[in-house]
Amino acid sequence: MAHAHAFAAEVKKQIDLLEARGHGFSGIILCPFFANEGFPDLPPGWLDPTVAVVRAAGGIIIADEVQPGFGRLGSHFWGHQKIGLTPDVVTIGKPMGNGHPIAGMVTSAEIMGIYRQNFRYFNTFGGNPVSAAAAMATLRVVQEEGLMEQAAEVGAYAVAGLRDLATRHACIGDVRGSGMFFGAEMVLDRDTKEPATAFTKRVVNGMRRNGVLLNFLGVHYNVLKMRPPMVFDRANADLMLDTLDRVLAETPLSP
Repeated sequence: MAHAHAFAAEVKKQIDLLEARGHGFSGIILCPFFANEGFPDLPPGWLDPTVAVVRAAGGIIIADEVQPGFGRLGSHFWGHQKIGLTPDVVTIGKPMGNGHPIAGMVTSAEIMGIYRQNFRYFNTFGGNPVSAAAAMATLRVVQEEGLMEQAAEVGAYAVAGLRDLATRHACIGDVRGSGMFFGAEMVLDRDTKEPATAFTKRVVNGMRRNGVLLNFLGVHYNVLKMRPPMVFDRANADLMLDTLDRVLAETPLSP
């Protein structure tokens, strides 16, 4: 995996730069699904070279599970499990309370002990029992109603539908995702994979005008991001696919 080692090398460069400038290095925080980067298909172990670099520099690994966590990926409950990462700290938030404000952090007793020896943490709303009750109710629904399994089944159905659209729309250069987190990369040319950034924005706005909300992200902002609620079902997926089919047909492919 040459690109895995290339990524680790870039992280090492930034660590060295922080050290050279006198700031020092403490750790790295990342989304283990690389959501905002366009959620590329990365195999388990891809982050191993980066972990080795961070550990060698005395840093810790922080996995931000706000986007991929709580069973959304279908195959695993957490994004770091899917990519085969054992982080030192896991941060969780937004979906934890299904809209109710709550967030959390999971780490080892050792790390927490070191932190408390050096800092005094204070939070006005920390330990709020109403928020805790909302989080427990949300977790119960995810588990008891089989939403992780539904994410796997409906997500696979939606991805298959997007791949079918790709047979009719040359602007779709790639389709990827996991569970209830999927999308399509928009390109001006399939061979060169030239990003269709402006076109992607027009498509998103076209979908919005037709009653379907989604987003775009990635290095070139040319990846359609579809991260629907966990209760999203096949009927919802069909509506999204039919609408996207129509919008792609109506939107001129141009830079």
